[in-house]
Amino acid sequence: MRSTDDLSAWVRDTRRRTRALVAGLDARQLIGPRLPIVNPLLWEIGHVAWFQERWVVRHAAGEPPARADGDALWDSAAIPHDLRWELPLPSLPETLDYMDEVEGKVLRLLAERPSAGVRYFAEYSVYHEDMHDEAFAYTRQTLGYPPPPTPGAAPAGGSGPWPGDAEVQGGEFLLGAREDEPFVFDNEKWAHRVTLPPFRIARAPVTAAEFAEFVDDRGYEKRENWSEAGWLWRTRHEARHPVYWRRGDGGWERRHFDRWAPLEPHRPVLHVSWYEAEAWCAWAGRRLPTEAEWERAALGARGGGRPRFPWGDAPPSPARANLDGAAGGCLDVAALPEGDSGCGCRQMIGNAWEWTSSDFGPYPGFVPDAYREYSQPWFGTHKVLRGGCWTTRARLLRGTWRNFYTPDRHDVWAGFRTCAR
Repeated sequence: MRSTDDLSAWVRDTRRRTRALVAGLDARQLIGPRLPIVNPLLWEIGHVAWFQERWVVRHAAGEPPARADGDALWDSAAIPHDLRWELPLPSLPETLDYMDEVEGKVLRLLAERPSAGVRYFAEYSVYHEDMHDEAFAYTRQTLGYPPPPTPGAAPAGGSGPWPGDAEVQGGEFLLGAREDEPFVFDNEKWAHRVTLPPFRIARAPVTAAEFAEFVDDRGYEKRENWSEAGWLWRTRHEARHPVYWRRGDGGWERRHFDRWAPLEPHRPVLHVSWYEAEAWCAWAGRRLPTEAEWERAALGARGGGRPRFPWGDAPPSPARANLDGAAGGCLDVAALPEGDSGCGCRQMIGNAWEWTSSDFGPYPGFVPDAYREYSQPWFGTHKVLRGGCWTTRARLLRGTWRNFYTPDRHDVWAGFRTCAR
């Protein structure tokens, strides 16, 4: 279990990051347009504080809420998404005051009454806020706002592609989290045996240059590249290329927050939906890995047992993974060789989330945790992504961590790597 000093430091750190991610935005930007893929940022920062108060202060410690109207304003399980723009939200200064009050209560409880429940839900609330902080970053990207500040030291660079496949042996493999993990989410529980045939998986994610070949070959226009559901998505969105691309005088350009820049050929392709990844695979004669194959390639090919990360049990560092927003964006796929997995795959943690072919569902014996809305409502409708991205918090991740989005989402920091057929 984490020490109370560590947990207190994390509570302060994630709240500082939340504040930084909304700093400099005006009242209009904090509300933003009504879109199905984002929340009003003013609502969302209040929500993360409400969630922390709901589970740490009220549930674990039994103390009363700071605001009588908190549930009516910020309970995401009870408030339909479209109504969040209609709520009588407090002003930004009032919301920040509420966040400070909740933070102070949690820090007091960790110092004076650090029960197992207080500690557990304090840690849970940090991870919940970390996930929303990533959402704040992609909301700024979606709405074309200026980039958020880049905290800390940027990871080491490195340039170029990293082509070729890694050979992964088949056999029996443990998929899921080990029971000695200090904290896991319910959808990772627990490690169970699966059997995989041998397979070949790309050493790096698909690059922007590789995806541009598909676009230039009129890949979005050729029906044979698309599944039925994918073609319906492409038609509905009138998609002709990734959402933040445009053709400039010198070739393809990509919008990074509020700025257009030449497309970086050797960085992973970003902001593509599962349907776009599937179509590229059909065009290229490849396929998406299952999440079991992805985890096997990340964790299962290193001697001496199964590590927490592709490189071993040591925590992520800037030399191993592009995380924590420090780089301000992705690096080339050849960067960070110190983070390679045992079979030679690069950047399986950080840089860009990676779509898998797998539907999001429960592992055998699944039991929902106290926050029942985290996983269970999304089983069967979402696809699994793995690995994290450049703005994911390092403390959140391990090789078994499962992310999940619906296959139509192309706003998140997602790309993909592929397997040979």
